Amino acid sequence: MTDAQDLSPFVRHPADGVAAMDLVVNGVYCGACIVAIEKGLGRQAGVRGARVNLANKRVTVEWNDGALEPPVILERLEALGYPAFPFTAEAADSAELLEEKRLLRCLGVAAFGAMNVMLLSVSLWAGAENDPNSATRDLFHWLSALVALPCAAYAGMPFFESAARSIRAGALNMDVPISLGVILGLAMSLLQTVSHQRGTYFEGAVMLLMFLLAGRLLDQRMRRRTRDTAINLSAMRSDRAAKLTDGGAVVETPIAAIRPGDLVLARPGERIAVDGVVEDGRSEVDQSLVTGETAPAAVSPGVQVYAGTLNLTGALRIRVRNEAGGAFLDEVNGLLSSAVEQRSSYVRLADRAARLYVPIVHVTALATFLAWLALGAGWQQALMIAITVLIITCPCALGLAVPAVQVVAAGALFRRGLILHSGEALERLAECDSVVFDKTGTLTEPRPVLANAADIAPEDLALAVGLALSSRHPLAKAIVEAAGPQAPIAAEEFPGEGVSAVLDGETVRLGSAAWCGGEREAAAVAARWPDASLIVLALPGRAVVFAVRQALRPDAVSVVADLARERAVEILSGDREAAVRLVARELGVARWEAGLKPAGKIARLQALKDAGRRPLMVGDGLNDAPALAAAYVSISPISAAHVAQAQADALFLGERLQPVADAVRISTKARSLMVQNLWISAVYNLIAVPLAVLGFVTPLIAALAMSGSSVVVTLNALRARDVGKPAR
Repeated sequence: MTDAQDLSPFVRHPADGVAAMDLVVNGVYCGACIVAIEKGLGRQAGVRGARVNLANKRVTVEWNDGALEPPVILERLEALGYPAFPFTAEAADSAELLEEKRLLRCLGVAAFGAMNVMLLSVSLWAGAENDPNSATRDLFHWLSALVALPCAAYAGMPFFESAARSIRAGALNMDVPISLGVILGLAMSLLQTVSHQRGTYFEGAVMLLMFLLAGRLLDQRMRRRTRDTAINLSAMRSDRAAKLTDGGAVVETPIAAIRPGDLVLARPGERIAVDGVVEDGRSEVDQSLVTGETAPAAVSPGVQVYAGTLNLTGALRIRVRNEAGGAFLDEVNGLLSSAVEQRSSYVRLADRAARLYVPIVHVTALATFLAWLALGAGWQQALMIAITVLIITCPCALGLAVPAVQVVAAGALFRRGLILHSGEALERLAECDSVVFDKTGTLTEPRPVLANAADIAPEDLALAVGLALSSRHPLAKAIVEAAGPQAPIAAEEFPGEGVSAVLDGETVRLGSAAWCGGEREAAAVAARWPDASLIVLALPGRAVVFAVRQALRPDAVSVVADLARERAVEILSGDREAAVRLVARELGVARWEAGLKPAGKIARLQALKDAGRRPLMVGDGLNDAPALAAAYVSISPISAAHVAQAQADALFLGERLQPVADAVRISTKARSLMVQNLWISAVYNLIAVPLAVLGFVTPLIAALAMSGSSVVVTLNALRARDVGKPAR
């Protein structure tokens, strides 16, 4: 057992007198698991409360500081049947991988057992079952038991353990009837074998496990996605800062030791380590982390800068404003955690149906057993009929109704360039009634392009490319890519201004309009391209202006128009107002907002949700990550920042925006198929249950019928393959 000293680094204090700890808990599958953990921990003396995040199997426990030691929490969870360990990104991801491997092993064992027991059953059905020589029949039964019992004991552990935890919590989940049906079916089959009877049901029990394990594994893989557990914000922020002492010396200092008022040095090419205000120096800073705008922002004394942003060209002296834990990155992390917690309360359609379905199964089986006893049947006959009811009503089709459609629809979306992170996204995509786009990198292409290339003379473009190859400035790449590779021109770079070279005794420059003396020419080009960043090539007696902007994705206009036919569309961007206005006009979007930070985007999404809307958010930057998590459903391009990918329910590939429209269309059909599958399961039970209750069905036929319902559900799910098939 881990001692208190080992756990102390994981304990935090959100308020005076309150201690808290985040844990990863294994074996959390459904609402009953949440009840078991929250109620079980709530009964522990000193515990103020516990909250379970089903999405990432994360449990947050709060207790009165000093009332108990942290290991007591782990011991309590262990007693409840939920082994736990302190929450870290690596630990959570490792736990999910281990669970997938375990389910895969169980599925392999169940498939092995089902195939071999079915081979023996075929021999029995072919004539051995009615062979007058009972020794032959008994031999086949014992061989079936020899294979089925150990296979079922191993393969059924995920269901048996889950059912036991559910019962201890005073709740019933879908694994309880599964476990009862399998255990009673095997026990009855063993009893039939011992008493030399003809009918056994080993194959039905093992096949049941195989079908359900396949469904659970598919569901686990569809749901496995990285939320805030895999966000590595530390990669965007140094753990040390170059602190300037009163004497002017530079001392590498841990971020935790930096205090408001300290002076910190940010060198060119480094990420700024703190939130603060520039006191001395001029540079350009990549603030896409904050605004989503990829064009570098010029900074000078008095300008606010943020931790995690990239200092490009000049050295800066920064006066610290926020201490460790209060920086912009920490705010983003907090927003992400809050948004994910809200999302985790979503209950899938199949779970809602199972909540009523499972108790009815148990009541029906028990009533059947008692009724047949009352009618004078022996306990063996009554138990056999009750087992038949349990097996025939086991929610196998119900368990596959949703994940089978998820997998088929996910394959259809993948062929169209969209990767789902979560099966739940299909349901939410189908229900979305408004679409919110980020601008930069989402509606526009990730890399800037030279917008006015057609207006530039070839010799001027070639000269600009030669100079641009000597610059480290990100926008210089757009000029280089517009003309293709060529030899660079030796030039001197002036941080924050541009590059300069002497050719044939004349000085030529490439850089900002103010430095190159091209303000008048730049103003004329800016009138045409208000959202562009302008680079000026200064030649003797004249200036050439290059407009670098992020062009719209090739199909952005058609996709937005397609979505707008049935849903409200708007743009939320951190970019400049002029840039957002131009894009909105090109796309025909009436409602847009510019200059937004993460909290502003979340506020707008929350306003939509408060109005009863279900917004789909499409974004790509770290500043979009909290909004992606807070939205009802979200999509990011594959070129998005890692943190944005982690929060999105789906990623689309390539430069086209069409997968977003395909996702909405295919998910709508997929949700319809999910509902159909649930109705198929319900109709199946309306027909099969009365027959089983009346004793017209044997457990073997019940197992076949149950498996048949699963096949029908799966075949119906395959219809999602051709939804929205692109025109040939």
